[in-house]
Amino acid sequence: MFETLEDVRRDLVGRLARAAKDRKSPMHVPAVVTSDVDARGMVLREFNYEAWTLRFHTDTRAPKVAAIDADPRMAVLFYDKAAKIQIRVRGTGRVLRDDPLTDMAWANGSNFARRCYLGDGPGTVGEQPTSGLPDDLEGVQPTDEQLIPARDHFAVLLVELAELDWLYLAHTGHVRAQFVRVEGEWQGRWVSP
Repeated sequence: MFETLEDVRRDLVGRLARAAKDRKSPMHVPAVVTSDVDARGMVLREFNYEAWTLRFHTDTRAPKVAAIDADPRMAVLFYDKAAKIQIRVRGTGRVLRDDPLTDMAWANGSNFARRCYLGDGPGTVGEQPTSGLPDDLEGVQPTDEQLIPARDHFAVLLVELAELDWLYLAHTGHVRAQFVRVEGEWQGRWVSP
């Protein structure tokens, strides 16, 4: 099944590409870890195979943004229970606030999805359970005009991949491979699980 490092690399690429495009993929919402050792699930929006980047969306007011700005080291954990495959990646994060990629991501979002950026910033303390949205937008799709102030809170998080760790769990014996990017080229090796 996975006889060569190239087989593993193809599997990695296919799984990451599917995770970004298919909401039903078990790897669509990986655990994203910042350098302050905080983890959260985030929706993978894009895997760029040529640049080897992962794209996520974030609120500029989120604590993770300050953590990434201070120390861009990041890790992302993907797991497919049915396939018994775990993918761990490490890389460098960049928060793009005013960038053509951010503008494109904002433009491609629905008004219903963009309304999240109209509410209170992530982590804002409240007196009761709340979405943080203004009362008049709770369960309502805002207009383009209402969304104008929300754009200031929207950013793209790009993670440029530097290390890949792929693990296949099998009752006959686990198989693990690692890849490190050296001068733009991936160098792979088999390692003990």
